[in-house]
Amino acid sequence: MKYYSISEASDKLNIPESTLRYYEKKGLLPLIERDNAGRRLFSEDQMSLLETVVCLKNTHMPISDIKQYMDWIVEGNGTMELRLAMMNKHKQAVLYEISLMTESLKGIDFKIDRYSKHIQETKRMIK
Repeated sequence: MKYYSISEASDKLNIPESTLRYYEKKGLLPLIERDNAGRRLFSEDQMSLLETVVCLKNTHMPISDIKQYMDWIVEGNGTMELRLAMMNKHKQAVLYEISLMTESLKGIDFKIDRYSKHIQETKRMIK
């Protein structure tokens, strides 16, 4: 089985090593193995879980919810329905946030267009 060091995991996922340490401290990375010197080792399975943590964090799931999700993973298949419900609820929150951002982007585009036109008109008048 291939293992990644903390720096390799950090590079692969493009997140700082300090973030990985923080995630472990918060209980988001259960079952992290260590070598004889105490350095963290990330297995392929751990990397997969870490990718999930990053995905959930990037979509603004609270740390406490991610922790609950990871606890359910550790508990095993008996928590599948709970995990599914959590993912469905989170998906709805993400879709809502996307729609809110899309609407807000229209307002930003309106302002950009307005300012651009105003600047162009001002430059034409100066010439």
